[in-house]
Amino acid sequence: MKAPRSASADRFFSHIVSSMRNGVIAFRRDGTLALVNDEAYHIFGLTRGPRDVGRPFSDVLRERPEIVRVLSGAFELSHLPNRAELRLKDLDRVIGYTLSQVKDDDGTPIGAVLFFKDLTRVEQLEERERLRDRLASLGEMAAGIAHELKNPLAGIEVMAGLLRRQVPDSKDAQSLLADILSEAKLANAIVVEMLEFVRPVRLQVERTDLADVLQQSVTMAESKAPRGKVAVTTRVEPGLPMIEGDHHQLSQVFTNLIANAFEALDGKGRITISAITSAIEADPAFAGVHEPTPAVVVDVSDDGPGVPADLTDRIFNPFFTTKPQGSGLGLAIVRKIVDAHDGRIDISSAPETGTRFRVTLPVTSASGWFK
Repeated sequence: MKAPRSASADRFFSHIVSSMRNGVIAFRRDGTLALVNDEAYHIFGLTRGPRDVGRPFSDVLRERPEIVRVLSGAFELSHLPNRAELRLKDLDRVIGYTLSQVKDDDGTPIGAVLFFKDLTRVEQLEERERLRDRLASLGEMAAGIAHELKNPLAGIEVMAGLLRRQVPDSKDAQSLLADILSEAKLANAIVVEMLEFVRPVRLQVERTDLADVLQQSVTMAESKAPRGKVAVTTRVEPGLPMIEGDHHQLSQVFTNLIANAFEALDGKGRITISAITSAIEADPAFAGVHEPTPAVVVDVSDDGPGVPADLTDRIFNPFFTTKPQGSGLGLAIVRKIVDAHDGRIDISSAPETGTRFRVTLPVTSASGWFK
């Protein structure tokens, strides 16, 4: 990219920025900023300073070290990145970017420009499609295995029960047989959960009051996991709109999340459940064309030990679990149900603050009666 010798670099940068709808950062050969457009500040979560232009980009963007590293290579790399992607972990965003040098008529670099776009929404949609493809292939295999396992497991339970009645006076035999029955029931429960996981989600959509769903979920969670002395606080925004959803399956979602919180707290601590009105922003590519979608956001938070940072990206994966006797399907099923409602679920966790699951559900679902 060349700038006319007669035009100043700053005017050239101004022309670029004014003609772009995406994020743009332009800087001079000495590393000082020439221009940063509003979209760049928005995507990077930064606030425009009155004297940012003219300052070193490493100072203005010090909160985004990943971007500083990319810009620092503008005059050092032999091949600059074109249509590359970068994940900003602290913002949970993905950007697609191109870095180009600006040269004068003699071919001398006088600056560089970073063009970029927020691809987070695109990445989420692609990940959802990848997950659905994985689940489809996994489902065929798991369904076959589950059906094959159910019969021998049932046989083990029946024969162990018959054997217990034949040795009523042997305490050792009774103890061993009780263990066999317990393990067989656990294995059967995993098989049943596996079948539930691979079965297509079919929604019975109706006008659903999330306040009722949450109240019911707390009661059901107490039957799945010991509550102990855990305090549960529920805050529902007055006038919270009813949503189009499957009451039973949404209850399953929040029952699972609350039961997990009970287990994490181990009988002491606090769980806070909140539900507020929100909106799902349109894809940035369609900003100004599509209005934000009305939505309800439900947070299930606890003040427990939190989830290790290296596990949060895997926690929704099928068969991944940190529990000794867990199947690793509970949260995978939760995510599957939320996806079927055209919603999303996110987790944030830290040792000092505990864990928060955030479920965002559109008020009007595009799923229809069956999906």
